[in-house]
Amino acid sequence: MGTANQVNNTSVSFEADASLVAQLLRDLQEEQTALVSADLDTIERMVDSRVELLQALGAAANQRYDALAAAGYEANENGMAAWLKQQSSQTLDKAWVAFQAHLSQAKELNRLNGILINKNFLRNQEKLDALSGKTTIPQFYGKNGHAQAAGSSRASFSV
Repeated sequence: MGTANQVNNTSVSFEADASLVAQLLRDLQEEQTALVSADLDTIERMVDSRVELLQALGAAANQRYDALAAAGYEANENGMAAWLKQQSSQTLDKAWVAFQAHLSQAKELNRLNGILINKNFLRNQEKLDALSGKTTIPQFYGKNGHAQAAGSSRASFSV
């Protein structure tokens, strides 16, 4: 698995991955701005480029895994960890930790953007319902834990 001293390890790299993840972060931040401002033109333009970016990221990871396998390591993140340990390079270790942090940040931005997309969808659905005459009465929970329509009271009064 890990006797790569005889193998040229310089072919194993995550520079392409790191560059693409940095681009993905910028893309997700731009998407978030567009979602907040409801800039549909920007959002639409980003869809195709996002697909291409994610495909490039997948290809870069596959190239890294292939290089790891060729160097005698597992073709996965465990193999990457073993390769990094074999290199004994603080610079590489720091770069890998930064890369992993950027990946986590991208996942979180993607999650937040998903929430924004859902909120926009719900707001649009409410507007469409209002236009079509469908109204939903907001419900609140009473002391007994049962749903109660807004405006309803516990006691009814007749005048």
